[in-house]
Amino acid sequence: MLWLSALRTPVPLSHPAVSSRFSSSTPSRGDFASVDEADVAHFRSFLQPSQVITDADSLGTFNQDWMKKYSGKSTLALKPKSTAEVSAILKYCNEKKLAVCPQGGNTGLVGGSVPVHDEVIVNLSLMNKVGELDSVSGIVSADAGVVLEDLDNFLQSNGFIAPLDLGAKGSCEIGGNISTNAGGIHLIYFGSLRGTVMGLEVVLADGTILDSMTALRKDNTGYDLKQLFIGAEGTLGLVTRVSLLCPPKPSNVNVALLGVKSFEDAQTLLKRAKSGLGEILSAFEFLDHTGHEMMSKHFGVEKFLDEECPIYVVMETMGSNEAHDSEKFSSFLEAVMEDGLVPTGTIAQDASQQKKIWFLRESLAAGCQAEGKAVYKYDVSLPAASMYALVDTMKERFQIYPEVKVLGYGHLGDGNLHLNIVAPDFDQKYLDLIEPFVYEYTSGLRGSVSAEHGIGVMKPDALHYSKTAPMITAMKQIKNVFDPKGILNPYKVLPED
Repeated sequence: MLWLSALRTPVPLSHPAVSSRFSSSTPSRGDFASVDEADVAHFRSFLQPSQVITDADSLGTFNQDWMKKYSGKSTLALKPKSTAEVSAILKYCNEKKLAVCPQGGNTGLVGGSVPVHDEVIVNLSLMNKVGELDSVSGIVSADAGVVLEDLDNFLQSNGFIAPLDLGAKGSCEIGGNISTNAGGIHLIYFGSLRGTVMGLEVVLADGTILDSMTALRKDNTGYDLKQLFIGAEGTLGLVTRVSLLCPPKPSNVNVALLGVKSFEDAQTLLKRAKSGLGEILSAFEFLDHTGHEMMSKHFGVEKFLDEECPIYVVMETMGSNEAHDSEKFSSFLEAVMEDGLVPTGTIAQDASQQKKIWFLRESLAAGCQAEGKAVYKYDVSLPAASMYALVDTMKERFQIYPEVKVLGYGHLGDGNLHLNIVAPDFDQKYLDLIEPFVYEYTSGLRGSVSAEHGIGVMKPDALHYSKTAPMITAMKQIKNVFDPKGILNPYKVLPED
């Protein structure tokens, strides 16, 4: 074996500091009613006291995202426990023209799950029951408020795993995952949620319940309406239940951390991994040296490798034949090290060590938050050959501001770059170097301005960089069909007319 070593043990919108950052893109309040005492009394007539939140202190956590980057001024948060309660809430809000902000685990990065103004927050966290699991097909039903990690734990105890894995799995909820079409680290292996969601239960703006909770792999009876709600960010309806196709739990998982000399070498390694590992390759993630240093600084993450590298790759395989898969993985890694493509690397020896490697990659968002008061985050899809060139270009643009750190990490296996620009504070001079350049760069390569985080309130004005005018018009027409009064998550996804 050629391993050097075995792995060792290891702001609100109104805030003056950020108001200039967002003032130009914060839409004005729409023509909606304001919540009054009669409205609150109505909701209390069919919800328990603990399900109706009106005091300012308690509302703080509902009104603000986890990054403290986006916040609203809602005076009312509701926590339904059933689809019937969601239906009653939306029916009333639609009749009274009260705007609604759907909310799950509130782990998003583009402000999609917090109000912009004073929308009624409908938080689905109390709808947290896992339903039936078909042990033959692997199809499970679950309420929208089930935390992804809880769902995965349930599935693993029954011989299956969830078909997605995110860094925020301990707090994100499956309804929010579907509403944003979350990707995560295993998309290269499982594919997207558009293929693994078998059915949905959705409540429309007027309270109508659409029930397509089938456990069928094949159903070619007319329009596949569920696809409209996957990735719609709650602007067309509120997802309340989901039917999800889950793969069998692998009996063997291998994880390695590898260092390479350049991003081009990382691409070459990916191509060789696809051909050499084939069906067992389950993840291929990268981070750069800046991100690695940030994690060491703020979380005490040890430097696993004896040699520092510009780019690091976290590679994982899953399979059902331990002897075959482990030998295949080891042989592949020996080959790429022998020919110099991978100058340094280490392989996890057990599950605990695997978690430590994954922590390095999955906690980078938190590392950026710890590094600076302001983090400009961009989630883009690009051709693999052009992904890191954007990071290098942004580093050049920010040479005039040495206090700013630019880093890139993401899912090399599916062409998704997370560009992070960490600054001491939000400042228009920084933003002017970022936007619209990042969007123009992405558009010029026919990429996507949102690979997996969604559009939220951050990017409606950038939607045209990825969608043509006729496509945006068609989206608005669909919105008008499902939500003619526009009460569902207003100011999000679609640009203002």
